[in-house]
Amino acid sequence: MGTGETILVTGGAGYIGSHTVRALLDTRWEPWVFDNFSTGHRAALPPDLPVFEGNLGDRARLRAVLEHARPWAVIHFAASIEAGESMADPSRFYWNNVVNTLNLVEEMRHAGVRRIVFSSSAGVYGAPERIPIPETTALLPVNTYGATKAMMERVLEDYRRAYGIQQVSLRYFNACGAHPRGDIGEAHPVKSHLIELAILAALGKRPGITVFGTDYPTPDGTAVRDYVHVVDLAHAHVLALDALSRDQFSGAFNVGLGSGFSVLEVLEAVERVTGRRLARSKGPRRPGDPPVLVADSSRIQHDLGWQPRYTNLDDIIETAWRWHRTHPDDFGRTGP
Repeated sequence: MGTGETILVTGGAGYIGSHTVRALLDTRWEPWVFDNFSTGHRAALPPDLPVFEGNLGDRARLRAVLEHARPWAVIHFAASIEAGESMADPSRFYWNNVVNTLNLVEEMRHAGVRRIVFSSSAGVYGAPERIPIPETTALLPVNTYGATKAMMERVLEDYRRAYGIQQVSLRYFNACGAHPRGDIGEAHPVKSHLIELAILAALGKRPGITVFGTDYPTPDGTAVRDYVHVVDLAHAHVLALDALSRDQFSGAFNVGLGSGFSVLEVLEAVERVTGRRLARSKGPRRPGDPPVLVADSSRIQHDLGWQPRYTNLDDIIETAWRWHRTHPDDFGRTGP
């Protein structure tokens, strides 16, 4: 194929990756997927999509795929993502998120691929004092996961200056929700995200939910986070490609609502949407968890024209509830 509109999506079978592939299919871009399926799901992808199984550590395989696809750009999702795990096993995160991403950009450079949209994270900021957080905030990550993302942002900027590889880094806040069609959604092997855990508790698949920290300097004492719907995140990637196509454009953008919800507000919303009470217990603060993380997303709105479609917490949770209720075993069997 190689029409000049091909986009290679690494990690395209994962949560945000599969939603972005879905979004790309409605545009002029033609997504091809590269994934090792260690955490992603083939069932999350359309059956007729070009899919290449492989690991970014296998440079020969990666080189062959880039030569075959001849992509106009790469969207790079493939990474280890759990912050807690990153502190217990930093080696895996540095190999996966840094070394393998270096493999990717090196093979892109040799293949003549000059554009990349990088999946970064609000974890690059650590625990900033200024809220909402602008992109000019110092990058002071407090865990290995955030450190790997900050490190690769620096690498990509160096590659832009030296080799002309244009890049957009999207710093996600808390990704959540599921596609409104209800056929793809959050299906991580390790369940750690608050909305997903609360819905699983509502379904009786967990005994309850633990609230870690009730003494934060916030209105109700629980941590406040910016929850951005996965469909809105996917749209941000399409807009990033559009920006790269217009000019020699590079930069980092926050992707978040610009407003936050506390842990208790999220749990109350899950109870409203599901009609089920959640058993709750209290736990201590987790190390490195700041009281409030909320994005200043004015730059992506101004520069790329991004506007979130999902701004109501109940609406966000309803999409996640529909997915988990009809797919109780993720992409295994479906429910009623």
